[in-house]
Amino acid sequence: MANNNNNDQNNRSEYFEDRAGTDDARYHVVPHDEEGWAVKEEGKDEPVYTAGSKSDAVEEAKSMAEKSGTMAYIHSEHGKIEEQYNYMDE
Repeated sequence: MANNNNNDQNNRSEYFEDRAGTDDARYHVVPHDEEGWAVKEEGKDEPVYTAGSKSDAVEEAKSMAEKSGTMAYIHSEHGKIEEQYNYMDE
């Protein structure tokens, strides 16, 4: 069972790395130890934006996703996705 979890995690990491820096990269609002909340682009370790409030981080992530024509995912304090915003051309 643990082996399957490791494989899933490795596959997920590769998936995000493959999208990093591409038009398919998405933005995630996540808790951030140093600033409160961060916007991270998939596949990158460092945040592209940090804020003291979640609402500021959400607005920035939505703006970035809209400009890039991608998606923004909003996570809870515990990491669970609470909301998503789709700005992809369909």
